[in-house]
Amino acid sequence: MRSTTFKISNYITTDETFHFARKNLARRFPDRAHDHDFFEVFLIESGRTTQWINGVTQTLEPGQLVFIRPQDTHAFRADRKVGCQIINVMFRVETAAHLSQRYAASLGDRFFASKLPVPEPHNLGPAQFERAVNVALQLQTAERSLARIEEFLLTLTHRVADVAGRAHGAAPRWFTDACSAALSQAVFRRGAAGFIDAAGRSHEHVCRTCKEVLGLTPSEYINRIRVEHAAHLLSSDDHSIEDVAYACGFENSSYFYRLFRRQYGTSPRKYRIRYQRDPFETNLGTSS
Repeated sequence: MRSTTFKISNYITTDETFHFARKNLARRFPDRAHDHDFFEVFLIESGRTTQWINGVTQTLEPGQLVFIRPQDTHAFRADRKVGCQIINVMFRVETAAHLSQRYAASLGDRFFASKLPVPEPHNLGPAQFERAVNVALQLQTAERSLARIEEFLLTLTHRVADVAGRAHGAAPRWFTDACSAALSQAVFRRGAAGFIDAAGRSHEHVCRTCKEVLGLTPSEYINRIRVEHAAHLLSSDDHSIEDVAYACGFENSSYFYRLFRRQYGTSPRKYRIRYQRDPFETNLGTSS
């Protein structure tokens, strides 16, 4: 298939750092495939699509997340019966380079830093998929700033797709299943005990495996999930901070405040002021 190069300058201005799109794919392949002078990440939101990429044909379905590098040449064709809707975010090469260098220890050669011949789709569980959609949609009306795209990419790589990536080839299936279950509020509200029950193994066995695979204790892992869920609530509803903390399983407010500041570098109140959007005043159109 012949190809052409897409340019980031055709989508964003010089003072913008990313482009957001939520769109339905065409139900036929285009005349040409394309590569890019930018990176992109897309999430299959509904339907199904065939992707031709680097000479390989893939079928992608809802819940699959893919990071595309500039050198990747690809084209899409939505399923003729059910169609396909995706969320797509394009971002500059400089952003990827900065994050790859600054967070090399945790990113390694995964996600947008992957060196595989063909990018590997990340299969998200139901809770991970919901979280990915939520964090992506926050970009829809956000300022196109460097801070926002970096926050989005770090959330996506470290809080959404990290379980499958970090556990790949290293963790038993029972553990990755427990990590997916831990994204459920019914589980993470109970703290480490909920995670250990979901694993169905002894406390010692779960602690040892968690430390080996994630480098964290079960409590540290669950607290990261609980604090991130709190951040989502703070940016999307008007419940009191104490109610948000309780909804996430924190009965001690000072402990919640301490963990939140450690994870986000600011207080819950300041985070809410910065990121909360009023749905009755904000433009919720589907195009950027």
